[in-house]
Amino acid sequence: MEVEDYIVAEDRVLVQLALKGDDTAFEYLFNRYRDAIHCLFVQKMGGANDADDLLQETFIKVYINLHRYNALYTFGQWVYTIARNTFVDYVRRRQDDISIDERFTAPVSPAPTPEESVISLQQRKQIESYLNRLSPRYRQLIRMRFFDEYSYDEIAEKLNLPMGTVKTQIHRAREQMCQLISSGEPLLN
Repeated sequence: MEVEDYIVAEDRVLVQLALKGDDTAFEYLFNRYRDAIHCLFVQKMGGANDADDLLQETFIKVYINLHRYNALYTFGQWVYTIARNTFVDYVRRRQDDISIDERFTAPVSPAPTPEESVISLQQRKQIESYLNRLSPRYRQLIRMRFFDEYSYDEIAEKLNLPMGTVKTQIHRAREQMCQLISSGEPLLN
């Protein structure tokens, strides 16, 4: 496959290629979800100390269990579930290292703290702000593909566009979104 083919390939296609031994396909899957999962760990842990280790552990589990992925669900949901379970295991291991007295003085609540809620709201606002900077067409495509989780086929059908056009425009929209995020420009409110 050419690099462009990997970039626009659906997750399910990359999974099939990875299962057949295509390491490049798995690398593209990793790259698609790496930052989001890493941010999740940093957010949950309040810092990046162990986030890299948890990210690595998560994707080792993904790689080892790739044959168990059920294509009826989105790949992102499956990876997120593994990440969540990896984090729960991490918290349990840490609980084993804490004395009983410390456990009772600092209970762990599954509900987000007020700080976590504010951070989550800020992140949603940031994403919305970045989305609003895209053209209406690119904004629509990003929402359909990544928020509503439509397949490329479904998007092509709903928008009455050729598949190649959908893949190209989603790729361009994703590139623009990444450029906005990485540029660090102040957000418009």
